[in-house]
Amino acid sequence: MTLEQPRSPAPIAERDRIEALDVLRGFALLGILLLNIIGFGLPFLSYLTPSADGATGGVNFAVYVTVDVLFEGVLRTLFSMLFGAGVVIFASTKTAGPYYRRQLLLLLFGLFNAFVLLWPGDILVPYALAGLVLYLVRDWTPRRLYAGAGVALAYLAIIYSAFCFGLSWLSEQAAEVNASIAAGAEPSAFDRALLNQWVAVEHTVDPPAEERAREALVRQGSYPESLAANADGLFYQYREVLPVLTFWDALAGMLIGMGLYKAGILQAKRSRRFYVRLTAVGAAVGLSVNLTELGVRIATDFGLQWMQQFSSPLYDIGRLGLALGFLGLVMLICQRGMLGAARHALAAVGRMALTNYLMQSVICLFIFHDMGLGWWNELQRYQLYFVVAGIWAFQIAFSVWWMARYRFGPMEWLWRTLTYGRVTTMRRG
Repeated sequence: MTLEQPRSPAPIAERDRIEALDVLRGFALLGILLLNIIGFGLPFLSYLTPSADGATGGVNFAVYVTVDVLFEGVLRTLFSMLFGAGVVIFASTKTAGPYYRRQLLLLLFGLFNAFVLLWPGDILVPYALAGLVLYLVRDWTPRRLYAGAGVALAYLAIIYSAFCFGLSWLSEQAAEVNASIAAGAEPSAFDRALLNQWVAVEHTVDPPAEERAREALVRQGSYPESLAANADGLFYQYREVLPVLTFWDALAGMLIGMGLYKAGILQAKRSRRFYVRLTAVGAAVGLSVNLTELGVRIATDFGLQWMQQFSSPLYDIGRLGLALGFLGLVMLICQRGMLGAARHALAAVGRMALTNYLMQSVICLFIFHDMGLGWWNELQRYQLYFVVAGIWAFQIAFSVWWMARYRFGPMEWLWRTLTYGRVTTMRRG
């Protein structure tokens, strides 16, 4: 009698891949550029208000409304869900060592994307850090995973609410202090501190000259100047934003994705009726919330009040609803075997999602930085989406061509090779 030797960790076999996951991943990967293109091509404030780039009317405003209502935060949520599903697949047959090596490598890829490729909107760093927690809960039931996500979302809602109401209080107090100063009163130390805080808030929607210059330097300086200016912003982001917001945002989506995968929802295994309901309810909830919040922004003329809307506890409900709506729609298409050519193309993009995500940073660095075409802040908002269409066309064509010849995308191959400590065969046949 011989004892069976345990198998060493190995990549997921191609025959075990799930088309619906690859299609949804490709959809999310391409879609995320709809938001990221604003950060690549315009000042950061344009993410938050169309007035930052003069897109307050006509086709530019229509583009802003469409992207804001349908996609803002939605594709990021889908991406987080898919990452969570990937954790379940990977961790189900792997020990802790390969898993944590994989996360460390993802962190390095993210830091490369953020610092070297000058992309402060990178999501790989928070994904790598939040993913460190997921191995510990890999055996949780869907219900426990959803509950964990609920805790993370509740925390975010509390933070958003505190910020929202704190802003209202600060606005009122600053107005009173300014009125008393105008009447000749001497401000106390507390009053001065309060006014300084209010000025910092105002700078969020009207950045001071030095911040505008720093942001311009990221896209228009020499490469060493851009590296230094970009690093300043990233250090602030990793110190102040990542531990308070971004980490929990990523973790919540990942936990939901783990639960959805374990429930068979992300594999198109549920009934057609289930996905129809998921699509309808998700779209109804998401659109209702997002349209309401857009109405608030328009009614307040995109002033400081937009911060209250953006900080609304309803924000996560809106983006999660639409993410589930899109998920249901894609699962229906896959389940019914519809749009075969489009499914094949999106699956190819999704199978090399890491390669394509980093490729978007490389392409946009060339297009918008002065080292390349220098188009930063040169195009109107609607014109950016012609750039998006061009990048999509290239990435789809390249992905289909590549995956017909190779088993993995270039970065996926590198990730796997370094994770397992041995070279994985890339070429087919």
